[in-house]
Amino acid sequence: MRKVLIPTKLDKFAANLLSDRGYNVVLDASTPIDELVKANSDAEVLIVRSEKITPEIIDALPNLKVVVRAGAGYNTIDTKYARKRGVDVMNTPGANSNAVAEEVVAMMLAACRHLVAADISTRKGDWEKSKFMGRELTGKTIGILGLGHIGQLLLKRLAGFEMRILGYDPMMSPALAEKLGVELSSVEQIFTESDFVSLHIPENDETRGMINRRLFEMMKPGAMLVNCARAGILNEEDLRAVKAEKKLLFCNDVYPKDVAGEKPIADICDLMLPHLGANTFEANFVAAKRAAEQTIEYFEQGITNCVVNKALPDGLDGKYQKLAYVLTSLTNAYLGKENPTRIETSFYGDLAKYAKWLTPPIAAGIAAEFALDKAPSDAEQFLTDTGIDLVNREVDNSKHYGEAMSIDLFVGGNLIYKAGARGTITENNLMISRLNDFDQLYLEPTGNHLFVEYKDAPGVIGRIAGILGEKNINIVDIRAPQDLKSGLSLTVVKTNVAVPEMLIDKIREAVNASKAFQFSYQP
Repeated sequence: MRKVLIPTKLDKFAANLLSDRGYNVVLDASTPIDELVKANSDAEVLIVRSEKITPEIIDALPNLKVVVRAGAGYNTIDTKYARKRGVDVMNTPGANSNAVAEEVVAMMLAACRHLVAADISTRKGDWEKSKFMGRELTGKTIGILGLGHIGQLLLKRLAGFEMRILGYDPMMSPALAEKLGVELSSVEQIFTESDFVSLHIPENDETRGMINRRLFEMMKPGAMLVNCARAGILNEEDLRAVKAEKKLLFCNDVYPKDVAGEKPIADICDLMLPHLGANTFEANFVAAKRAAEQTIEYFEQGITNCVVNKALPDGLDGKYQKLAYVLTSLTNAYLGKENPTRIETSFYGDLAKYAKWLTPPIAAGIAAEFALDKAPSDAEQFLTDTGIDLVNREVDNSKHYGEAMSIDLFVGGNLIYKAGARGTITENNLMISRLNDFDQLYLEPTGNHLFVEYKDAPGVIGRIAGILGEKNINIVDIRAPQDLKSGLSLTVVKTNVAVPEMLIDKIREAVNASKAFQFSYQP
């Protein structure tokens, strides 16, 4: 009988469902987790909420097979150490999304109508009606940064307030945005035009400190900022410097650590909650239900779709995931500012059976915020949420491409524009054999590469080299395939350093290039 340890306050549905299927379940939210794991060292399953799962806890459970996070975020679990120990880590994506979306609406209403302060005042016997003059949401403009599960649910919940909705998500297609009734906008436009701004972006190297003084100074006087995402995306000192002057309102539910004690951000919060986003009976029930169901499916059916730290499946060389990432990101760079609405893939040879494992690097190739180590199910959901169709084409292996792949990106509702690349692994190195219609490229993509596309003419390569030489940029390698049908040439110059954007503009103008961009890859 497998033992399941649940050292957290989780809806009893999970324990009951697992017990009914013959699992030995220990549900204990009161005993400290380190004591609990020592007393139940034979546990094979650990189901947690926000508890910190350290290497010490993992080592104290020698029979542990899987850790299930009853919720979406798993930053409190040492997933890398778990992988090292052969322990799978699963999450239950989407289980808490509606709870967080509703919390945002609740905070907006509470702050606009001074509900907390007015309650305290009235309970004291005061009658300060004029002091608590509020304002309405109806007809105002809200900007939502991040249009994933939570962002999309939020705009649906706000529909009854007849608000103008601006949205920022670099990966959402215009077609999906139109369907949802959101105006795709830049971050700057959102902070300039919105009466309310709600943050729903992940915290990573790209977004840490992204919400800063420059953006705060753009906000309307009296505008409200709501952060139910992650603490690290917002620069507290910058907000402190601007808040009083702009009379901004700030509602917050996230902190560097979920622990008791004074919060440094308290002085600038108009409303602050103890990370209550997922703290509803419904969210707890859904997370518990999914955690139990996924545990049963994991052991009884071998379903691992929600494993977030899964090692490569047997037979797949990890370099092919890197290749999928490079092909996608290079093709995306070739597209420029256009966002793809459809991705079509062709996997030749034995790669076809590993198609789903190549989806995460494809998603990461078009969105910097998507982590390469995410599960295939996360990647599929991410592409769906951003309005991108993913189609895996049937292939003709009689072409004898070997273990190769092609990845094509389409833009627009009519899918009339395409850019694509094909590549393989040669002598243990990544090799790009085609970019768009430039065949026989044979480019090893590691390092810094300048891509310049232009109408074929003599002397162009010399001009490009001359401009680079003027700035002491050394040329390591040059590739120069042609597309005879279109009369276009492509020069790919590998350089010892990245070429500055200003110099790329100069080269573009000097050779009348139709495309000119930098692509850098360091494995």
